[in-house]
Amino acid sequence: MYVDSVKVVKFGGTSLADAGQFKKVKDIIFSDDSRRYVVPSAPGKRFDGDEKITDLLYTCYDAASRGQDIDKIFGKITSRYDGIIRELGLDLSLDKEYDAIKNALLHKAGRDYTASRGEYLGGLVLAAYLGYDFIDAAEVIFFGDNGVFDSERTNEALSERLAKHKNAVVPGFYGSMPNDTIKTFSRGGSDITGSILARAAQADLYENWTDVSGFLMADPRIVNNPKVIDVITYSELRELSYMGATVLHEDSIFPVRFVGIPINIKNTNDPSAEGTMIVSQTTSRTNRVITGIAGRKGFSVITIEKDMMNAELGFGRRVLEVLEKNGVSFEHLPSGIDTMGVVVATSALTKCRETIVNGICSMTEPESVYIEDGLALIAIVGRGMVSTKGTAARIFSAIAKENINIRMIDQGSSELNIIIGIDDSDFEGALRAIYSEFCG
Repeated sequence: MYVDSVKVVKFGGTSLADAGQFKKVKDIIFSDDSRRYVVPSAPGKRFDGDEKITDLLYTCYDAASRGQDIDKIFGKITSRYDGIIRELGLDLSLDKEYDAIKNALLHKAGRDYTASRGEYLGGLVLAAYLGYDFIDAAEVIFFGDNGVFDSERTNEALSERLAKHKNAVVPGFYGSMPNDTIKTFSRGGSDITGSILARAAQADLYENWTDVSGFLMADPRIVNNPKVIDVITYSELRELSYMGATVLHEDSIFPVRFVGIPINIKNTNDPSAEGTMIVSQTTSRTNRVITGIAGRKGFSVITIEKDMMNAELGFGRRVLEVLEKNGVSFEHLPSGIDTMGVVVATSALTKCRETIVNGICSMTEPESVYIEDGLALIAIVGRGMVSTKGTAARIFSAIAKENINIRMIDQGSSELNIIIGIDDSDFEGALRAIYSEFCG
């Protein structure tokens, strides 16, 4: 008999790191009949200094591609899964799967196939432990010939498959190409799989279980004991995720946002905690001016100076065309009447720095073009900022008190966020100063 409510639940690598964590996951799932579809990540680290299964698989593949013996590394992987199976008391053997995977590695099946086997094997174990059906993600999640996720084909096939299963485990992180080879999402892609399942199942809620009790207002490695965000909108989360907040993969928002399914970030080790609810929009009032703060180091600014630039039709397009030809995307475009700045990831300039400068000179004939490295970006995000006067002044004042110079200021037209650029060396101090101003 089917229950009316449907929840899709995704568990991260730390939630499935060992047999003890598997037991917690089973208790969580079985405590609510509506938790019908489960997406597991590959087992993560059990302790500091431990190795993630996905990292071991990558190491194994690299060794195999160099013609080196992989028995020792592969043995670490198999013993990890066999240990979990043994401690859970399961009558399950993965020997056939191990042989197939090892053979594929020796025949260079590809990095995507290799990486996906962590979720695949973990999914088999979890399905057996829960007594749920197992659905191979390669059979229901599809990419096009260009490697881009095919959302509509996937949604149709996955909806049809899920309708045949009251309860199922679908491993995260991967799908298949038209030629039946395995294709993975980027690291952290199990979040995306969970979101895809939630849409296909027409779920009431997508629960994303991890090792923190919700989405934090700032990076706990920088800010001591930051507060948990109780409610956040998709738009706010997108901004924070893009700027470095890593609880949830930024691309996992889109499938559920498309149909308005809320996401609940929960803690496997503290299931009673409310966590963070992510919603399309909210009418609830918030006493907080800002929702969260996030940032990243490692940016560069390409500055172009030319008199009467603003009157020259197509100037910006020609600059961006040079970047496009060199495969470089931009982050922000702070500009003035006679100057234009283009913020890019420093790593993207490694092989084309001189080519880009020469290209901009050729296309725009500026007075000068120069690149400055060592820029960090901090995004201050909050739906409460639009109705609160003096927010920017408080940010700048807090930073000035720490004797930190602001190199760039950018605010989105929606007034949802303010982004500042500072020296890499001032990143941690600036983030702490802003948090203290609004949350201290």
